[in-house]
Amino acid sequence: MRQVTRRRIAATLFALAAAALVAKRTAFAQEDPSGDWSPIFHEDARERILGAEIGDYMGLPINAAALLRVESWSAELIELPENQCRQHGSDYGWRGPSNLSIWKEVDRATQQVIAYHTHLSAYGAEQTIWMDGRPHPPDYARHTWAGFSTGRWDGDALVITTTHLKENWLGLNGVPRSDLATASVHLLRHGDYLTVAVITYDPVYMTEPLIRTVDFRYNPQQQMAPWPCEPVDEVDRPPGVVPSYLPGQNPYLTEFAARYGIPPQAALGGAQTMYPEYMEKLKTMQRLPRLPRTDLRITDPRSGQPR
Repeated sequence: MRQVTRRRIAATLFALAAAALVAKRTAFAQEDPSGDWSPIFHEDARERILGAEIGDYMGLPINAAALLRVESWSAELIELPENQCRQHGSDYGWRGPSNLSIWKEVDRATQQVIAYHTHLSAYGAEQTIWMDGRPHPPDYARHTWAGFSTGRWDGDALVITTTHLKENWLGLNGVPRSDLATASVHLLRHGDYLTVAVITYDPVYMTEPLIRTVDFRYNPQQQMAPWPCEPVDEVDRPPGVVPSYLPGQNPYLTEFAARYGIPPQAALGGAQTMYPEYMEKLKTMQRLPRLPRTDLRITDPRSGQPR
């Protein structure tokens, strides 16, 4: 009888030790992204700081409906008061020249993480990522710039699923993203570095998912100023005028292709332009007469050298 009892005690202790080891490994794998982060511009620096150029849609899996939208888009739309304080969608906001703060909300009784919260300096955009297993709301629920997000751990990656996004853009040159889009975001912390991989799915304007990554560096001394935004009338326009172009009348669509010696058809994007084999097709495509380049150089504030 004593031998059976000892075996049971030993088995119980072994099970508790194994559970503790699993919990320790799980906790170790979950690299908490909380903290203050500064953006690193090793990728797409020109686009993220100055904005993508009109006519540059390469590498975007957009369809004919999206092309119709970008052909009619005018940069003067940003001057309209209703657009001046318009936030980026939470699937795009990571890419801006914006500092990032992440903190967690913990249940006091159980000490379980209820949610993570993010704050971006640009437009003061905030997002809540629910970690308590709650379901996404029904389709008819309100859409917002941030959308509705839930999170789960997959190894050391915090995987965020976002629905209920308002219509927004995939780039600051008029590439649209519909309100039926969803996003999957993977946050991966590696010590003092944070990689954010964003996958946007849009059944309206894209034929394939769009995957883009950005990086941040831990910056505990970071101080974020508020973002007061007050719309004003920048340009005197008659009431009701919305800047736009009719099909075939946008004079700026081919400037990018001509300036960089890129075939105009390639500059229009599409899923095929995302893949390496498209390089061979580029060699056979016709180019426009070359325009002089007028680059705006981006300077690294630490080294003073152009990027």
